Amino acid sequence: MLTATVSFVLTAAGVAVAGLRAYRRRYLSATRWFAVALLPAGLYLTGLFPVARTIGSELADWATKLVFDPRVWTGIALLAVSAALLVTTRWAGRRRAVDATGSAPAAAGPAPGRAAVTGAPAGRPSAAPKAAAPRSTAPKAGNRDDGLGDFADIEEILRRRGI
Repeated sequence: MLTATVSFVLTAAGVAVAGLRAYRRRYLSATRWFAVALLPAGLYLTGLFPVARTIGSELADWATKLVFDPRVWTGIALLAVSAALLVTTRWAGRRRAVDATGSAPAAAGPAPGRAAVTGAPAGRPSAAPKAAAPRSTAPKAGNRDDGLGDFADIEEILRRRGI
């Protein structure tokens, strides 16, 4: 009985606020308030308040057992060991796959066909930043201009790795 009273009082209060917002010509806000105001009555009429009470009670019991029951801590330790084993075997499997191919990732360096970017020598500040040479917009002979020119570097990296 008390749950019904509280639910409908909350709904009435929300509808009153929505009415005030509509009176001030704030219709979007009034609609939101009205939608939220309908929730307590809807939850009561569908019978979800007892479900929420049961869920809350079960969560409280679980939290109490989590803090005070050694069995729960043993279960948490087993879950942690399981997660650590899964992560370790995944890491070892990837490492074994790299060793089996016999090739480690190449050292970082300039991409083939491009000049390395060089700055001023260490200890000497550069006088002015060098402007990059303008690129030619015309396609080279034998190359297709299909809009995928930026992927040529990626394609070559994948080809070198055998992918």
